[in-house]
Amino acid sequence: MARRLSYSARYPYPAEQVYAAQSTPRYWDEMMAGFEMFSPKCEVVDFACDDSGLKVVLRQTIGRDQLPSLAQTVLKKDMIITREESLGIFDPDVTKGDYTASIPAGPGSLKGWQELFPTDSGCTLRKTSEVKVFVPFVASKLEQLMLVNLVDLFRAEAAYAKDWIAKNA
Repeated sequence: MARRLSYSARYPYPAEQVYAAQSTPRYWDEMMAGFEMFSPKCEVVDFACDDSGLKVVLRQTIGRDQLPSLAQTVLKKDMIITREESLGIFDPDVTKGDYTASIPAGPGSLKGWQELFPTDSGCTLRKTSEVKVFVPFVASKLEQLMLVNLVDLFRAEAAYAKDWIAKNA
């Protein structure tokens, strides 16, 4: 059975400004460069922003020795995560998108939906993730572990976005 979790990043900036930041390759390149302090290799594999919206493909490598022991029992090599994120064209009411993450020979799947919308104090980017692990006996524990780590990732990305916009807008 899949598990779901929603995370909302609140920004003191208008939604259009957050969208504009994410619409630049430099935003993503600098974010991946910053993540290299945690993972040995982080890169932007592909980036596109056009009349249909934006799409970015990110790849991160996490050393097996950095993984929690439960994850090490399932994965015998370094974990290579490929994440695809998209947002449709900017809509002042709500801009919708989605994301997926995959691990070669990984024990499960991760997909999610995101919405960027205005609030009285700026805007919110809400991400709703669904995780499914296909390993008997440890599936629920791995799903919970993935969701907890995903929230940590989203928090770090939200902090990065706030800082990046403050410095570059």
